Order: sequence, then C-alpha cells, then structure tokens
Amino acid sequence: MGVPDMDELSFTDSELDYHVRNALKAVVQGDCDFYNQLVAVIHHKERLVAEEVALLVTCLKAVTGAVSSIHIAHHRSLLAAIFGMSLWDYGTDVMDALVELLVSLASSSGEYVDLCLEMLVGNFIPPSAPPSASYFVELLTQPRGLAKKNQVLDRVHSTLKDIASVVPLSPLRLEKIVRDRMPNIYTKEPVVEAIVASHDPRHSSCALSGCGESLTRVDAKFIVMYVENMLRLESGVMGELVGSTILVALVDRLIDLDVEIAWDEILQDDFHKGIFDMELEDLEGHADHIEQDCNELTREALIQRFFSGNLVAEKLDSLMVLTFEHLRSCAESGRLVQVFEILLQSFQKTILTAYKSKFAQFVMFYACSLDPENCGKMFADLLLNIFVSSLNPVRMSAVSYLASYLARTKFVPVSFVAAMLESVVNWCFLYCKKQEGDINPKAHKVFYAGCQATMYVLCFRMRQMLAIPRLKSQLCLMRIEAILGHPLKPLQVCLPSIVEEFLRLVKANHVFSLPQSFVEYGMLESDNSRAFGGMERFDMFFPFDPCLLRKCDSYIRPNYVYWSMVRSTYDEDDGEGTSDEDVEEAYASRNGMSIPDDGSGRSYDDEGNSDADEFDYSLNKMSITPRDSSNKFGGRMQRFMQMPSKIRPSASPESL
Repeated sequence: MGVPDMDELSFTDSELDYHVRNALKAVVQGDCDFYNQLVAVIHHKERLVAEEVALLVTCLKAVTGAVSSIHIAHHRSLLAAIFGMSLWDYGTDVMDALVELLVSLASSSGEYVDLCLEMLVGNFIPPSAPPSASYFVELLTQPRGLAKKNQVLDRVHSTLKDIASVVPLSPLRLEKIVRDRMPNIYTKEPVVEAIVASHDPRHSSCALSGCGESLTRVDAKFIVMYVENMLRLESGVMGELVGSTILVALVDRLIDLDVEIAWDEILQDDFHKGIFDMELEDLEGHADHIEQDCNELTREALIQRFFSGNLVAEKLDSLMVLTFEHLRSCAESGRLVQVFEILLQSFQKTILTAYKSKFAQFVMFYACSLDPENCGKMFADLLLNIFVSSLNPVRMSAVSYLASYLARTKFVPVSFVAAMLESVVNWCFLYCKKQEGDINPKAHKVFYAGCQATMYVLCFRMRQMLAIPRLKSQLCLMRIEAILGHPLKPLQVCLPSIVEEFLRLVKANHVFSLPQSFVEYGMLESDNSRAFGGMERFDMFFPFDPCLLRKCDSYIRPNYVYWSMVRSTYDEDDGEGTSDEDVEEAYASRNGMSIPDDGSGRSYDDEGNSDADEFDYSLNKMSITPRDSSNKFGGRMQRFMQMPSKIRPSASPESL
C-alpha cells in the first residue's frame, strides 16, 4: 500500500485516525514518510487557506485520538511542531482542536504535563519575536485585536483548569512555570525543540537536540499582559494553590524593575539641602532647560525630563497600576486581607531589605488605603514590632518606613499615629536609660533612627495632635524631652533639616521645654549627622516621599499628605498659632479628602480624584519648604540641579 498524500486525503475521520496511529507506530521501524507529512501539516502556519485550515483541524483531532501511541523519544519532531504552535496565529477552529489535544496529552502521560503547561503559559502573550511582535502590538490597539486576545486567553485559562481537573498536581507545577517564564524587557526564549528534548528521559542534557536560546526584546504591553494573566490565575479557581507564589513573583519583579532605574545619570545629590526644601514644589520656575509654556514646572514637564524614553520606569508604572487594580478588585470581593497577608510576607523579604527601592513600596501604601482598619494596622504593627525587636537586622529600615507611613497617610487616624509614636518614644527612652556614654552615631544608629522618626512624624502630625485635647495630653506625657536631652545628643546626629523644623514647631507651639541651645544644633550639617547616615546618606531614607510615576501617582495622591497641606496650617513669619478648625480644614480640603476630626476613626471620599488641573496644582504646590533657606545653603535652591527629596533613591540602611 502506497503512502497517502496528505494534500489529497479523502478519508473519513475514523480512517484518518487509523492512518495517523499507524504512522506513529511506523516511525519506530524507520518508516517516516506519512509521519513527516503529518508533521509538515501541523508545522505549517503562514497564510493558511480554508482547505489548509480544515486539514490542520482534522490532523490535530486525529493526533488527539492517537495520543496513546505518541512517545517522546520517537516523536520529538511531532511534539516540537505541536508545542511550537501559538494560539495567536490561528482562528477559533484550530484553537479548539489544539487545546483539546493538549488536555489529551497531559492526561495520557506525566511526561507531557510540563510541556503542555509551558505552552499554555507561553500563550499569555503573543509571539514576541519579530516580525510577529510588531504585528500583534498594532493589532491589540484595534477592536479585532482585543477580540483575538479574549479568544486566546479564555481558552488558555479554561484549558489550564481542564488539565488541573485530570492532573490534580498540575497547579503545583504551574506556579514554577509562571514564575520562571515571567518576561523582562529582554527575555531569553528557549528553542521549542530544546524544551521537548529536555523532557526526553534518554538525554541528561538538551544539547543533543540543538538546544539554544534566543534573546528577544519583549514589548512593555506584552509584559503587562503577562501579569494580567498571572493575576487572573491568582483570583481564579486555582488561586488557593498558586496565588501566593504569583503575588510573591510579582513583588519580586516590581523590585527588580525599581532598582534597575538608574538615578545616577539624572541627578547629583546635594546633601546640604534640607529634606523639607526638596519636595516637588520648590522646583517652580528656574527650569529653563525644560520647555514649557509657563514659569511653573508642570507635572508633564517633570515626568518628561526624568522619564521620557525610560522603558523601565514606564513598565514599572504600568505594572504598579495593574497591581493596584487587582488589589481594588480583591477589596471589592472581600479577599483583600488574605492577599495582603501574602504581600506583607513578601514585603519583609524583598522590599524592606531592598537597596534603592523607590516605588515598589507604594503597593503596600495603596493596599492599606483600601482597608485601613485591617491592612493599615497590620502594616504599622509589623514595622513597629520589627523596630523594637533586638534581633531583627532591618530595624532602621522598619522605623523609617513606619515614620514615613504615619506622616504621609490621610487614612490613618491621628489617635493611631499617637499610639505608634508613643511606642517608638518608649523604646528610645528605655534605650537611653541603659546608656551612659557620649554621642556615637554608628554604635547607636538604631536609637538615632528612632529619634529621627519621632521628629519626622511630629513635623507632619504635631498640629493635628495638639488640636485634640486628649492627644495633646498624651503627647506632652511622652518622654521626648528626656530623650532629646540625653548625653547621646540625638539633635546633633539626626538630619539637620528635620531637627530644625521640629524645634521650630516645638518653639511655636510651646509643647516641650527644650533648652534654647538645642535650637542651634539643627542649623548646619555636622560630622555626626554625616556619620549617622553614612556615605550613602541613609539618614535621608523616607520610603513614602512623593511618587514620580505618572499613572501610579494618580492612585496614591487622594490618600497622601503633602507637606504643603501641613505647612498651610501655620504662618512662620508672625509665629502665631492656628485654630483647630484651621488644621482640620487644611487636611480636609485637599483633593476632596477628609481626615478624622476626633482621633478615633477615619473617613475619606473619592470625589474629585481624577481632576487633572487639581493634580497639576497639587504637584506644583507640594513644597515642604519651611522657610527660605537659599541664603543659608549658598543659594543652591535657585537652580534646578537635582531630583527633589527622595525622589533620590531610597536605600535601606542594612542592605549594605
């Protein structure tokens, strides 16, 4: 009997099943003619006409019926052709036949489970190699491209569930595959033949099959799409099995991107400038090298200056927003606390210990804003517990995070801020009681970090606390005077601009009885202050300083306290006090937000958050400049020389 010509097949489906099964068996005896034709039909994918599509569907169905005859050692070319297919290249008829084949392969032998899962995960995004990548990037901007996306991804996720139903352990294999295949800007794509060969038990190495990798640049849209699919898995039926791994992998990738942003090329740090002199609004005017139609540095001009063409920053921005949307969805479905507990563990292992983390930490900020009573409290409690633990190596980072969080959040009740602050102060006071030596920035760096955190929080929250009699009494009973007057001399060690602003507020509000000579300690930077911060100036680590990512900032801003909102509650020139009503109004009138008026709860409203004009106003008016320090610092504020505040890289002190 002659070898049938695949282009002239006139068999019924059952007859074709018979010939395909025989062809698979014939390969073992060396007869590959019909087998090679079968492989060629499956491998061919360019510009298929209707007859070729019908033939491909028929062959895929025939192979599905003969999966028991497939052996990974004898039919590697067929398996390579199958797993080299992409759902994105075909219509729905071929898609359906292909995913049916994948389920049959996965259920027939454990050897094929990983191969099937890898192929499906590979279809999270369109083919990323040129020229297909540019075609799909353009296609996805059109309605038919979005329809194609839904057709593919719906089948991918339904097939993953089908495989999980017949292979119960497959989700455990899936989580590793999803994590390992998560793309970066440049991704090494393994050759399909190498993937198949690596599962061949006869070979310890895939080198025998021509193993190799191709370096492919992945479009940022594809990376976002991949994460969308990760989060779809996390929120789906397999979320209980793979959800934690997916969330951890996502946070890891956010940190990878965060630290990849190279600040050194776009700023020169000027450490003589006070931390309160460096928030964004003191960049108004004096930006001649940035083209703009007005004298103020607008939000768009700022982002254009520092992020135009920065692929890493743009990708991080998109992934952060995608994460925010997922967290909001979790909050709406009542599972945010469960997800947040996983994020909290990941935060401790990655973000808290990361060097030069600039933006990834705002995932925690946003999650807390969605559920302050649970997530917000859990986050603050964790940071406080780390700080007071004598064995934890990241205590300085923890108290820096705690201070920045308490200072910058609108949704945290001021009563809770006072309670957290009192715990930090109590630890510092107990530390002082055990010390009899003199000033030593390196030996007592955790103590100085606690003192600086206390003063930093009070720079933002003192007026709120004084506006509530109960909290005012609580503040006055704290042992802050004893701490600041201790021979360890924290006022001479902590960041001068924070010390100066804190002492100015203390004097204006007559809160503590500090010796007059202390006022001079914060005026200029000292050797002790530099020693506390180290060469990298870790004393300037404020993790929740204003976020410069365009889209990410729009989510953070409604719940964020800018210094201008605090600064507007007093007038430094006449030194006169401000009424309680002025304090409340200053916080409640920004961005349509409100804060607790009794220190016992929280409230906020979402109206007006998307107003673009208000956004630009807030960005251009968020200075935390307490006074005109340009003369004191040699007039450096008159030139646009650097990124504001931490918008320099944040760096955890223990990361070195």
